[in-house]
Amino acid sequence: MRYVLAFWNLENLFAPEGHPDREPWIANAVKDDLKGWTAALFNTKIAQLASVIAEMNGGKGPDLLGVCEVEMKFCLAQLAGALNAALPARRYGIVHADSTKDRRGIDTAFLYDGNTLTPNLKEFFSHFVLRRTGTRDISQVTFTTLPGHEFVAFANHWPSRSGGHHTLSAGFRMTAGETLGYWHSRVLEEKGESTPVIAFGDFNDDPADPSLMLHALAVRERDDVVFGNIPLFYNLAWTYLRQSVTNAAGRTRDLYGTLYYEDDANLFDQILVSKRLLSKASPVRVLEDTARIVAPARMVSTSKNEGPIRFGLPRGNAARNVNISGFSDHFPVSVEIEVDDAIA
Repeated sequence: MRYVLAFWNLENLFAPEGHPDREPWIANAVKDDLKGWTAALFNTKIAQLASVIAEMNGGKGPDLLGVCEVEMKFCLAQLAGALNAALPARRYGIVHADSTKDRRGIDTAFLYDGNTLTPNLKEFFSHFVLRRTGTRDISQVTFTTLPGHEFVAFANHWPSRSGGHHTLSAGFRMTAGETLGYWHSRVLEEKGESTPVIAFGDFNDDPADPSLMLHALAVRERDDVVFGNIPLFYNLAWTYLRQSVTNAAGRTRDLYGTLYYEDDANLFDQILVSKRLLSKASPVRVLEDTARIVAPARMVSTSKNEGPIRFGLPRGNAARNVNISGFSDHFPVSVEIEVDDAIA
């Protein structure tokens, strides 16, 4: 049995302007950005996101989708509803905790198909990564497959590069890497070294940056993970460092990242897998060659110096800043795992 696991930064998926469930302090923080963010624009963005997600896995949708940059459960519920309407064979549920510290209130979360996966909500944790101007969170959940095999998933959104990559902000992502690395070790201590662990997310750093390689212990060398004596991650992002895609004009081009900023590509969206997922003896195994950037042609810019076609936020001017044919400033990433049909 195969499961498709994916992750996507949904780029500022906020509820409409004036939404009654918005925390007052968040409403004050984002009031200028959300001017003109109508229910119609919100619903259009939900439809755009759902159309890409529903196309994954050969049109069957993913079994598990980690997300970030989502304001509140309302947004996730609308997205899950759109997916369930588009994919009647699915029954998407939500695992989510409201961020109480991020300055914009954006969260990480999971959408999972209740027909194929069961979350253990007693083993759901939200780990906050603090910085002076706010925080980002790492969500950790244990999921059980239909045959009864467990794996632990982490959805990550690490602190941004605001203030400078190598100056003010790098240390915060190193702290995030330490946080992930610590909880990876704790999972193996508490649940046993045979526990499969997958961590994916928007790390706001590239695979070779110290936050990933030195602090989260997410490495490029597969053998170091397989034969090492400490809990390392194998970073599958190295396998899709360059990927050929068809763009919106129907031409083939190469992608070198999951987002583009000022004409430069960055591979911020990565998939990290533990030693157990690399073992043929494990009842839950990653299919390494399936790791990829999800980039449908209509989402890929025609410019070689740009990545995904963005939807954007009004920021006071919807006519100028919103593209209703867009999606997000990040491409999704995905991978398949293979699960034994029975408990040994």
